[in-house]
Amino acid sequence: MTTIRPFTCDDLFRFNNVNLDPLTETYGLPFYMQYLAHWPEYFQIAESPDGQIMGYIMGKAEGSGEMWHGHVTALTVAPEFRRLGLAAKLMQNLENISEKKQCYFVDLFVRVSNQVAVEMYKKLEYSVYRRVLEYYSGDVDEDAFDMRKALPRDVDKKSIIPLKHPVRPEELE
Repeated sequence: MTTIRPFTCDDLFRFNNVNLDPLTETYGLPFYMQYLAHWPEYFQIAESPDGQIMGYIMGKAEGSGEMWHGHVTALTVAPEFRRLGLAAKLMQNLENISEKKQCYFVDLFVRVSNQVAVEMYKKLEYSVYRRVLEYYSGDVDEDAFDMRKALPRDVDKKSIIPLKHPVRPEELE
């Protein structure tokens, strides 16, 4: 049985099998530590019965007023554990935490080319709010979709009304 539990500092030395996926954004240790220190409730891990890390989610709460929201910074599942519903379970946990914090919505950024992830998020009731030009840097910069899901506090679902035009990263609030 899979266990969903809080991420710990020790996990930083055990999650390479998950982070080696080319579509997974990886960060330096200080970045992970910042999230662990500031938003520990948003940093969770899926672990197999034998202690293997299957996947993790890292996020935070940010914004103010009607822009107060939960944000998914990273969600990844090791290839051998995909299609088991782990990503959906981790997302549901993050949404529940965001709801308890009275957030209006949850958002995330995903590569436009990552159609498997885009379709998964759509099945989880996320919609494309806007396109962010050249959000991901690399040999060729790549656009991202800013996808959002309204939470119960956003009764009128204002937070998910799509923007008509793409934005650049420096225009993000």
